[in-house]
Amino acid sequence: MRVYNTLTRSKEEFVPRRADAVAMYVCGPTVYNHIHIGNARTFLSFDVIRRYLEWRGFDVSFVRNITDVDDKIINRAREEQVTAPEIAAKYTAAFHEAMERLGVKAPTYEPYATQTIDEMIEMIERLIEKGNAYESGGDVYFAVRSFDGYGKLSGRDVDDMRSGARIEVGDLKRDPLDFALWKSAKPGEPFWTSPWGDGRPGWHLECSVMSTGHLGETFDIHGGGVDLVFPHHENEIAQAEADTGAPFARYWLHGGMLQINSEKMSKSLGNFMLLKDVLGTFPAPIVRLFMLQTHYRSPLDYSEERLAAAVKSYERIETAVRNARAVAEGAAADGAGASASSADESSLAEALVAAPEDARARFIEAMDDDFNTAGALAVVFDQVRLVNSFLDQIGSGRGAGYSDLLKAIIDTMLDLLRVLGITFAEGEDGYPVEVVDLAAQLAGYGGGDTREAVDALLASRAAARTDKNWGLADAVRDGLAGLGFVVEDTAQGARVIYRGQS
Repeated sequence: MRVYNTLTRSKEEFVPRRADAVAMYVCGPTVYNHIHIGNARTFLSFDVIRRYLEWRGFDVSFVRNITDVDDKIINRAREEQVTAPEIAAKYTAAFHEAMERLGVKAPTYEPYATQTIDEMIEMIERLIEKGNAYESGGDVYFAVRSFDGYGKLSGRDVDDMRSGARIEVGDLKRDPLDFALWKSAKPGEPFWTSPWGDGRPGWHLECSVMSTGHLGETFDIHGGGVDLVFPHHENEIAQAEADTGAPFARYWLHGGMLQINSEKMSKSLGNFMLLKDVLGTFPAPIVRLFMLQTHYRSPLDYSEERLAAAVKSYERIETAVRNARAVAEGAAADGAGASASSADESSLAEALVAAPEDARARFIEAMDDDFNTAGALAVVFDQVRLVNSFLDQIGSGRGAGYSDLLKAIIDTMLDLLRVLGITFAEGEDGYPVEVVDLAAQLAGYGGGDTREAVDALLASRAAARTDKNWGLADAVRDGLAGLGFVVEDTAQGARVIYRGQS
């Protein structure tokens, strides 16, 4: 497995500290608003990296923090005329809901800044004692020039940074490059008592404290958006390594930026997209499929046209799975015994036998190459094409003997997609209960099973079409569409694709 390490500016072999475990930290949200889709891309990317590592057999300790005290939170509280803790609680809940809707797994540990104040004060005291920090007028600053490695992550030279910086009148810093570890309290702001007076921690400090507190002085992966490389992640390294004297994170992984129609997303341009609004139009599996078609380190251009294309891609996969499952289940019911009727069919059958093992090997090859999700998805689509070609070749009623082959490749495709967090509604639990009422109204169905209800509706529609009762046939189709189903007519009969309700 090879990953691109921002610290070394190269792709290198990934060797965790322990052969069977990975310790991983990702910078979490500052909870002052709903997260936008740029934030969502970062959290999604590292969710997939975590899922893949777990799928490969690693025990992953995944830490993602919550910044619940910050200038942005305080300013938002003033705007909404509530307290800062109320704002933090409101948008923390919104963040958790958004992550759940997007299918992002909960972290192993989720420390909050306001619950880690004592540990932050202790780190500041150690840094002052070692000469890496100083108190000035109730504030505490990290002395950047006291740490020889400053700039190694971003590739910046301290002297070059110094030439473009200056100390403002009234600034308490000794050097313009120094950054705040502790800020003295201002009227009306949240504060905590410290040896330097009432105040609150600086933003950079909390991640150094929370990551090492849960994962140890040196851990495997630190992740975040590329916009955090400087100064946030650079400052994290300086604080942590000055404190412990040990290397901080061994591999630094950074996700690329997201643009809207080839422009930088910003409120001033009117193209600021919140995740909750996007998920109101496109289901989570579609959003995940769209984002994962681009490598996590590359810029991603967001557009509704590209999301609509992802819908088509999702439906291609789902249709292939449903058609193959229908043939496989029918073949199992018919019993084995059929053999290939042509050389082409025989060749496709042989390819189908090798497909699961081949797909897994190629999927691992792609993901082992710096988590190349675009390449991993290409493997899935190759299997979709193979399944479709095989189903076209055998035609209706020739599935007997191929049941196990089809089930094996279906199971493999779904397993690989689950690694990416892309799921499909399967079984009766995946269908909305309202479909039972619809079947009672239009098909005379008297049971309570959602899958049986769908089958009854399709049978009713087929009978109505035979009788040229187009009103009933259209009512069934439209009713199913209203519940998130797409009716597809195939040579084997009508089937449904369930896309979910917006």
